[in-house]
Amino acid sequence: MELFHIGFITVSVIDILDIGIVAFIFYKLYQVMRGTVAAQIFIGLLMILALSFAAQALGMRALGWLLGTLTNIWVIAFIVLFQPELRRLFLYFGKNSFVRFFIHIDISETVDEVADAAAELSNRQHGALIVIARTGALRTIIETGEEIRAKVSKELLVSIFNPKAPLHDGAVVIRGESIEAARCTLPLSSTTKISGYVLGMRHRAGIGVSEQSDALVVIVSEETGTISIAEDGILSRGLSPEGLRRRLKETLPSPSQKGARSIFKRTAEDA
Repeated sequence: MELFHIGFITVSVIDILDIGIVAFIFYKLYQVMRGTVAAQIFIGLLMILALSFAAQALGMRALGWLLGTLTNIWVIAFIVLFQPELRRLFLYFGKNSFVRFFIHIDISETVDEVADAAAELSNRQHGALIVIARTGALRTIIETGEEIRAKVSKELLVSIFNPKAPLHDGAVVIRGESIEAARCTLPLSSTTKISGYVLGMRHRAGIGVSEQSDALVVIVSEETGTISIAEDGILSRGLSPEGLRRRLKETLPSPSQKGARSIFKRTAEDA
């Protein structure tokens, strides 16, 4: 359906929709890369593309050939250079409510056990790093540790993070009502300081995995016993045990939030 003409160019509804989608994608890329080194690299690539078009328009064959050679590999360079940013962009789309309707994991029964374990570990000043998976896959992280596949319980979590236990060094990964693995290695965030507070390796690891997935990470400081939570690369410090419990219940799926998987399962059982 044609809307209007600009000279010899015809603008339709599809054109407007196409431009809107591309603008939205570039806006999200800008949000993801803003304030990072990747933003400067992105500007450099745009300048090379602009110079290439200008060189071709002015008939500068040698410069146009050189810049054209660079632009021919820009897709590969873009993927290699912006791999972390592209992962965050795809993660943004994967974490919206529409996708979560179809991919649902009910872990409400895990909340009390994790909150109670964090409170006990905080009192003992035993460091802990608990990764709670939501819709994202954490198989690569689970494979770095020791698989457990045991039901979540306060006693088991406290035992794992006992400084004298062989599995205390690293992270525990929880999916649903199961502790999938312990002693897992997490990617470190490039963030080293927040509001003047220098982050240790445990907190950087917790932030790092929350940047690269939609997981929720509970962190207990070994030095101070402070309870923190990392989500979407943002660290919230100084939570009380009850504050942690409320935050987990607000953030994690509850029994009333039935996704498509739960609906299909119930339908099959009824049949």
